[in-house]
Amino acid sequence: MHVPPTAPRSAPRRHRRSKALGFAALAVSLLMAVPTAQTASGEESQQVQAVPGGGDLGPNVHVFDPSTPDIQGKVDEIFKKQESAQFGLDRYALLFKPGTYDNINAQIGFYTSIAGLGLNPNDTTFNGDVTVDAGWFDGNATQNFWRSAENLTLNPVNGTNRWAVSQAAPFRRMHVKGGLNLAPDGYGWASGGYIADSKIDGQVGPYSQQQWYTRDSSVGGWGNGVWNMTFSGVEGAPANSFPEPPYTTLQTTPISREKPFLYLDGDDYKVFVPQKRENARGVSWANGTPAGESIPLDQFYVVKEGADAATINAAVEQGLHLLFTPGVYHIDEPITINRPDTVALGLGLATIIPDNGVTAIKVGDVDGVKLAGLLVDAGPVNSETLIEVGPENASADHAANPTSLQDVFVRIGGAGPGKATTSIVVNSDDTIIDHTWVWRADHGEGWGWETNRADYGVRVNGDDVLATGLFVEHFNKYDVEWYGERGRTIFFQNEKAYDAPNQEAIQNGDTKGYAAYRVDDSVEEHEGWGMGSYCFYNVDPTIVQGHGFKAPVKPGVKFHSLIVVSLGGQGQYEHVINEVGSPTSGTDTIPSQVVSFP
Repeated sequence: MHVPPTAPRSAPRRHRRSKALGFAALAVSLLMAVPTAQTASGEESQQVQAVPGGGDLGPNVHVFDPSTPDIQGKVDEIFKKQESAQFGLDRYALLFKPGTYDNINAQIGFYTSIAGLGLNPNDTTFNGDVTVDAGWFDGNATQNFWRSAENLTLNPVNGTNRWAVSQAAPFRRMHVKGGLNLAPDGYGWASGGYIADSKIDGQVGPYSQQQWYTRDSSVGGWGNGVWNMTFSGVEGAPANSFPEPPYTTLQTTPISREKPFLYLDGDDYKVFVPQKRENARGVSWANGTPAGESIPLDQFYVVKEGADAATINAAVEQGLHLLFTPGVYHIDEPITINRPDTVALGLGLATIIPDNGVTAIKVGDVDGVKLAGLLVDAGPVNSETLIEVGPENASADHAANPTSLQDVFVRIGGAGPGKATTSIVVNSDDTIIDHTWVWRADHGEGWGWETNRADYGVRVNGDDVLATGLFVEHFNKYDVEWYGERGRTIFFQNEKAYDAPNQEAIQNGDTKGYAAYRVDDSVEEHEGWGMGSYCFYNVDPTIVQGHGFKAPVKPGVKFHSLIVVSLGGQGQYEHVINEVGSPTSGTDTIPSQVVSFP
């Protein structure tokens, strides 16, 4: 069943705050966390076998120290397997203990994460590089997805490190003692990415990068911009100047909380959970030890391939956090997190596939859940939703301790047939969505207008939700729908579905096509900065998209630095937002821009 485009799956809620309901949810979750023992008569009453915490990190995590022999050989071996394995099943995490590593060039392929194991990035130093290039794809970096680099200091061999990526490839908590080149060798195409909590001493050179978002960082300079370069809380960022050059710059990020990460405290593994920041600017670790909480590994269920949803849920109910080791996990019921402050952290792009049309992850309307480093891959049976944050009509106030999604990615098709009506639904207030790529596949296997049908990407019903780095692409209808009040998005990147067969297939009543980003007419307050939508209707280049964005014209609804682009003239936009903004036209890739709306 598909949801009518004119109404959300659950009724929108306005200006509601019920802390009493929040306390009730907390009480329920605490009761659920207590397993029921066997009765005196021997009858079993929801007996829950204890799930052990801690343990080893499994076969797909490789841990190095400076004395490890032939580090380069092992890193090269994994890269050779993963360089072009865009839809493969292998997953890897390369973890480096604190220390100094000489003569390293770690080339990072698909489904590979590299990270230092110090509490501060400067604890683990490479006299060398962490490299992403695009030789496997003839110098085109637009498909360099699903990889990451975190928590390292680099002294690049030639003074500049190359990180030529596109979506779902975060560069977090890194210190580059030199420059950073975001383009592939030869300056071929590149499609946009994400930097957070990082310090680049030299200049960042985007070159061919079409769009990019940088948050709470420090840069020595920024070289250029193509369509949309957005900064929030970045020391050294260029001044706001959209559209020429196309820089959108906010001095601070209103609310942020850095991603949890694994580290070593002596010989003991722990997960550090950074503290929430308000009006943040610059890196969180500038003064040494960051602010936050350390959680020992023995308080985590270390999830390994073969684990089922029932065991995962039992671990959460008994009070454990979740650390997903690199692998692919098929589940036959939702992973349900109803306990406040639960951390669910994936290593090496850990991938969850819901079988039989279930929802992959459901988070209760509770405080402080952290989902991070996970890829949800839709299964062949349609799921109504893939990730739900809060139940329908959630109403608790989480302003002091919001739930966050960080480097949480969704894929429908590409690796095989997949379907989902709506990928992510956010019902809980105050949720932080920090870097997500929600992607209906336009290549690979199992894709086509109906083969990987997915009508809606992200739907936000909760109030006071903030998205920093929102990448949503190729959905059959609306890519993003927003019903909650006081929502904010800093940087949005979108492409409409390439594979629309004709104008009729995308027609939305009297409107030509579904907006990439739609704010419901009932919303009174909403704001967005640095937002772009692009079309490439290569199946039928005559398709016309009425607009990229749709929003009510009200004093509290504001947009800054909007852009639409027709890629090579394959389809056209008539306007940027509503009936505002000039049309794209012709066969050239010429953007149409609106600096502010209204």
